[in-house]
Amino acid sequence: MNFDLNEDQEMLKALAERFVADRYSDGQRAGYLAEPGGYSAHNWALMGEIGLIGAAFSESSGGLGSSLRDLAIVSQAMGAGLVVEPLIDSAVLAGGLFEETAPEDIRNVWLPDLLSGKCRLALAHCEQAALGRINQIKTRADNPGDSFTLTGMKALVCQGLDAGGFIASASEGGALALFFVEAMAAGLTRTPYRIIDGSLAVQLTFNKTPARRLNGGLAELDAAQTRADLCHCAEALGMMDRVFNSTLEYLRTRKQFGAAIGSFQAIQHRMVAHYVALEQARGLLDRALIAADQSDPALAHTVAGARAFISEASVKLGHDAIQFHGGMGVSDELIIGHAHKRFVFLSRFPVPADVAADSYAGVNFSEANG
Repeated sequence: MNFDLNEDQEMLKALAERFVADRYSDGQRAGYLAEPGGYSAHNWALMGEIGLIGAAFSESSGGLGSSLRDLAIVSQAMGAGLVVEPLIDSAVLAGGLFEETAPEDIRNVWLPDLLSGKCRLALAHCEQAALGRINQIKTRADNPGDSFTLTGMKALVCQGLDAGGFIASASEGGALALFFVEAMAAGLTRTPYRIIDGSLAVQLTFNKTPARRLNGGLAELDAAQTRADLCHCAEALGMMDRVFNSTLEYLRTRKQFGAAIGSFQAIQHRMVAHYVALEQARGLLDRALIAADQSDPALAHTVAGARAFISEASVKLGHDAIQFHGGMGVSDELIIGHAHKRFVFLSRFPVPADVAADSYAGVNFSEANG
């Protein structure tokens, strides 16, 4: 199997890395998080201008028609830069789901602005009572005539504060259905809050909120979530590379008792263990990408296994990196603590890593928990 990047992939990788170098090299991340939307609107528009958003959309819609492997390359570069713009959640997940399921009339209205970065969409699916059963939802869709209204609450909508619209899941006659809700729709309330990685999320409350039925349901949602999970695995791998290399450099230069602390055998053993886990994570991501390249029907299963392993390995790496750095590890001046918070979030959303492990092992979560 040849894992070398082709010419187009090399160009896409260089484009993503150049964006990170230009926009994140001087500690701007905290400033972006402090902006009203929890990220840089200027950066988002720039992503649209240079084609990074377009990578998530098909050529027929005006995008680049990039493969999942291509998107993983971009996601890994974004992870290495700890980029806060929601490329995966807004473009790959919500944008891709919208492109696949939206009726033609609203596709034609919204897609140009989505591709240009003028506006964003967010997925509204996670509910507080669902726990690991993410597809068990209580939000209700009613059809009191020729249109639908939604009633219910979505507990965690990533980067939803300034989204122009939402792809919302709701129960329609006992089955999960997807709906498009404009941000300014009547009866929609957004309550913002910060999550562990510093980004902004919102709680959405629907009170007979007008919505447009989309041409999709659980199957389309699961497929889109699998694609996003794969990209988040690549993002985590990019962060793991950066945290490992930064920690290794620190261990080589920090001295205690007249010697570099990296020369202490106990620390060497722990770093070797993390290096092995890092390469295992890389291999599992490659395995998932091969499944994606081959349109393997077991892709979701393979991604679940990769996510379960990478979640655990990344959090362990973050723990040790902080310990090796001491108090500096959790300071805002170093990237270590910021990365660890992101590791923790990715290990628990949209479902905890142990649920992904159960899925990979073939355990039915609902049956296993009564």
